[in-house]
Amino acid sequence: MIRVLKPGLQTTIQSRPRIGLRHRGVPSGGAADQLSLALANKLVGNKWDAPALEATLIGPTLLFDKSCSVSIAGGKVATTLNGAPVKSHECIPVRVNDELAIGGLLSGARVYIAFSGGLQFESVLGSASTNLQAAFGGVDGRALQAGDTLRALARLADNAKTPDEFRPRSLASVALRTCEAMETDLLDDAQRTVLFESKWQVGQRADRMGMRLGGALLDVTSDGRMPSAAVFPGTVQCPEDGAPYLLSVDAGTVGGYPRIVQVARLDLHILGQLRPGDRLRLLRTDPDEAVDLLRAKHDYWREWLPDIAAII
Repeated sequence: MIRVLKPGLQTTIQSRPRIGLRHRGVPSGGAADQLSLALANKLVGNKWDAPALEATLIGPTLLFDKSCSVSIAGGKVATTLNGAPVKSHECIPVRVNDELAIGGLLSGARVYIAFSGGLQFESVLGSASTNLQAAFGGVDGRALQAGDTLRALARLADNAKTPDEFRPRSLASVALRTCEAMETDLLDDAQRTVLFESKWQVGQRADRMGMRLGGALLDVTSDGRMPSAAVFPGTVQCPEDGAPYLLSVDAGTVGGYPRIVQVARLDLHILGQLRPGDRLRLLRTDPDEAVDLLRAKHDYWREWLPDIAAII
């Protein structure tokens, strides 16, 4: 068993997304940064989507009563085992009564803590992932609390390290490839220039559902007559106040604001590492080019993560 001494700011169980249920109002959810989840699981010999911990901004402190292996991937963070520093992107052996403490993130928004054999949780609607809004999956549909216990298979994995070329860097300034969406044509040429040439900043209103972007205000309106329509992670909507809102992994399935642009699939995992204050550009990308870039990204990652086409 693994006992939670300190839960961190918001630490949840996350795994694969829930696929094929959006028509029933069920968001996809899953890890906000699936690439980092897969990298952590790889190091301890798990399938890429084995249930693991997703910690936001401040990580948990854990006490172990059995030996196993642990790994950490995602944003830059200081971690100690019994007070001694340990590194991310390495397989870390832990023993009985060891204490693993994951501190505040120095860059990026989330880290993933994987355990050899994976955390043991029941699947709900095809995934063990926590849905905080509907309160199901993971630990009773909520974030971890002090005193919670977690169960993982007690075994040690082979020592492994992520090669340097497969260690993503969490940056405070990013560019996201985007394609036009259903209501992009509500923007005139001047407003499109603002959308694609502005340096946007992630606001304080940012979580797994989405993030408000600060900067220029866009002049776009549906006059309140737009019917609710499908939205997805990566959809950028523009409410009546003109401040774009970038939907993330836990976004609902429908929305009523103009959908002005869509983040391309190849960059969706980056959304999970955006934190308040980070800056971003939205790059205008042709859909065919986005497909070619996704294939090239899969080709790059397949050497280390053979299941990359299911991950990003």
